[in-house]
Amino acid sequence: MNLAENRLIFLVRHGKIELEDEQRRYIGQLDLPLNEAGVRQARGLQKRLAGANIGTIFCSDLIRSRQTAAILAGDKGIAVIPRKELREIDLGRWEGCKFAEIARHFPNEFKARGADIGYYRVPGGESFADCSRRVVAAFHDILTATEGPILLVGHAGVNRVLLCYMLGIPLANLFRISQDYGCLNMIQCSSYGYQVKLVNYCAFTGR
Repeated sequence: MNLAENRLIFLVRHGKIELEDEQRRYIGQLDLPLNEAGVRQARGLQKRLAGANIGTIFCSDLIRSRQTAAILAGDKGIAVIPRKELREIDLGRWEGCKFAEIARHFPNEFKARGADIGYYRVPGGESFADCSRRVVAAFHDILTATEGPILLVGHAGVNRVLLCYMLGIPLANLFRISQDYGCLNMIQCSSYGYQVKLVNYCAFTGR
């Protein structure tokens, strides 16, 4: 991939999603919409990015990512292109389950994933290494096919594997990178490689 052109990549996590309760769950590729707070977060990001001169927005094809992308595009005529490859990690049989339920009913599997977070594959799903391969390949395709600043609307896991890739960080450390709902990351892309300028900035909360 030719990185000779100096360009800026805006990497966003979708806004907060609609859940029946606040208990920690494995969401993965469950297709859940934004809640009211998530919509406000996306609108805050839209204001933050108003002068960014973004030509195209690429997003996951899951509804929470598409809704966030549509709010960011607003009425400016910016093209929004969903990509299935930018979906969140597939958590297979664990999707929708509470963390506490998995820890209680499948203690060995729960511990095994914690011990090998980068490469443990949930039954019926993906490992973060699997997720990284498809996401990074799609990212390369997008860079090759576009010019100028671009915006990607992903998910917590998707953004973390991309940032690990750009920074050369082992996937074992991916949860050291915070990715809150509605956050913004900025990456300078050039012939010198990737330089992360901003991580986990939240326009709605001021962080």
